[in-house]
Amino acid sequence: MAAISPRKKIVTAPDANPPLPIFSQAVKADGFVYVSGNIGSEGFTLVEGGVQAETRAAIENISKVLKASGTGLENVVKVNIYLTNFERDFAPMNEVYLQFFGSDAPPARTCIGVVTLPLKANVEIECIAVLPN
Repeated sequence: MAAISPRKKIVTAPDANPPLPIFSQAVKADGFVYVSGNIGSEGFTLVEGGVQAETRAAIENISKVLKASGTGLENVVKVNIYLTNFERDFAPMNEVYLQFFGSDAPPARTCIGVVTLPLKANVEIECIAVLPN
């Protein structure tokens, strides 16, 4: 196993959904925190209610990981979103997304369609946030 660089710190948020043992919830490095992809789940069970409920649960989990990292949603600079049914879910996902990130100064974002996600989720979200000084 490779040694962890002193410039890299693994983040663990005990109140957030646990990650699989093959990745970290987030990694802090050089003034940024890189949050792994989150689906809308409680533990290892997908939340009910479709893409809006999943989007809300994913962003709430991301918020917990960011808090454990020493930052928050207000410091997110880049978001990547993956949808399994882009045509059906893009607009409803955006309705929830805007509740968290607003439209005044939203982060940069990429949203793409994918074939499948863990637990047959409709959406997965990952982000990069800046750490306050």
